[in-house]
Amino acid sequence: MSRIGKQEILIPSGVKVTQNGAVINVAGPKGTLSKTFRDDITITVSDKNVTLNIKRNDKFSKSLWGTYASHIKNMIKGVETPYQKKLVLEGVGFKSEVKGKELHFALGFSHPVIVPIPEGITATAEKNNITITGIDKELVGSFTAAIRALKKPEPYKGKGMRYENEVIRRKQGKKTV
Repeated sequence: MSRIGKQEILIPSGVKVTQNGAVINVAGPKGTLSKTFRDDITITVSDKNVTLNIKRNDKFSKSLWGTYASHIKNMIKGVETPYQKKLVLEGVGFKSEVKGKELHFALGFSHPVIVPIPEGITATAEKNNITITGIDKELVGSFTAAIRALKKPEPYKGKGMRYENEVIRRKQGKKTV
């Protein structure tokens, strides 16, 4: 039994949740989100809350129960206050800047790295701090992870791109006799 799936999800004032078949739409002051869910879980939307129940008592349905509840909670929270992730770029000569709808990086390669910013996300770059903001938690997290994967932090000098509060385990390096 899912502890997360059993709980009722409260809908705050200013947020509107509607259901159209298998599609759940969440509209709030910051924007609208919609997501399609499988029919293994019964989703009931009322004025003040959302409840989820499983149709079949099998392992797959039980695993979706809590997952779908978390998705709906994240959608409701995202349209109220946008999600935000921060990256820190460390290293001599590493630069980042936003030009229009693209992020331009100088990461020590022979060429500049250009990454297009997807719809629904805003990115800012001041010095070597990159801030990514959006109402869709999944999109913000995956885009931030894709940017971080361009130059992961290395363990000897700590150069590369890391999350704001991420701690890099440092290695000692070679010893000279």
